[in-house]
Amino acid sequence: MSEQAFNQFVDTTENAFDQAVVQGSDHELFVSSYLSGHFSLVVAKALTQANYCLANLDTAMQQSLNDAFANNELDPADQQQVLALWQQLLTQGS
Repeated sequence: MSEQAFNQFVDTTENAFDQAVVQGSDHELFVSSYLSGHFSLVVAKALTQANYCLANLDTAMQQSLNDAFANNELDPADQQQVLALWQQLLTQGS
């Protein structure tokens, strides 16, 4: 994936998070905000390393989320919704 395509994916994903603020329910906003926090950290690391690979980004996101879930940061239903949203955003961006 080119740097430009990677940046476009990041922009599109961040716009989706912003839309949850405008149009989402309180719970959708919660799920989106939670995922956005992980996304921001993982993207920042990818950009620092000039790693513009969507598959690597997905792996890093999955690891970040799995680590958080192992610490019981969310209940299982919320975990599933966060993972589903990530898969939806990833599918739309690829």
